[in-house]
Amino acid sequence: MKKFLYAFTVIFASSTAYANQPREWQLGFQKAASESMHDIVWFHDYMLMPIIVAISAFVLFLMLYAMIRFRASRNPNPSKRTHNVFIEIIWTLVPCLILIVIAVPSFKVLYSQDKIPPADVTVKAIGYQWYWGYEYPDENVAFDSYMINDEDLQPGQPRLLTVDNEIVVPVNKNVKVMITAGDVLHAFALPAFGVKRDAIPGRINETWFKAERTGTFYGQCSELCGIKHAFMPITVRVVTDDEYAEWLADAKVKFAKDPIEQKIELAKTIKIREEIK
Repeated sequence: MKKFLYAFTVIFASSTAYANQPREWQLGFQKAASESMHDIVWFHDYMLMPIIVAISAFVLFLMLYAMIRFRASRNPNPSKRTHNVFIEIIWTLVPCLILIVIAVPSFKVLYSQDKIPPADVTVKAIGYQWYWGYEYPDENVAFDSYMINDEDLQPGQPRLLTVDNEIVVPVNKNVKVMITAGDVLHAFALPAFGVKRDAIPGRINETWFKAERTGTFYGQCSELCGIKHAFMPITVRVVTDDEYAEWLADAKVKFAKDPIEQKIELAKTIKIREEIK
């Protein structure tokens, strides 16, 4: 009994430790950590999968029925029927109804992702070959985030996912992410939050998430961007409000934005405003 409880504890602890990151041979989604991801999982599990299974089973039944019922030994003289209007109407209307049933909840999911609520924290993510740059525009904080090589990993740190500088955000707060790129196309993806947006040079895409629990969550660049595309992990650490305030105070010293860069950006902003006027 003790051995069973020990084995159960080890398995449970392992599954909990890997809940926020991909696992080997994983088939399903990562455990949802935001309302948007819960909506995506519900739509997949309770809308798409039942419809896909039902259609697949129905088509398989029709194939088996046709193979048995209309085999050559039972029908030496093949039918000369060319069409059936009623069946053609049915197989046109039924797919249309299925698409409507799928579309209605999918619009809700898409709308909830695109409607960005007032932000408590704003993060700008900039994709480069082959690392991410992050800025907190409201806090005068900017830093780069590089993947840690295998030889430098500490025990417990996942390979190809651990970075030197993480995005840090508070739990249960609306986080707006402004996404762009400095060279080629990239994509900012965080599966546990249901977030994926292209990073396009010269253009800013926006998305948001609201983490519902603390922990460390992993994502990766999801747009083929060159030879080291697979070495662009994204790491988000979700902390309590007090821990975030403490991190932010340190970050304002450690990652304070260069005053020269600030002046350049300010000059650009003033120039744009003058052109608008």
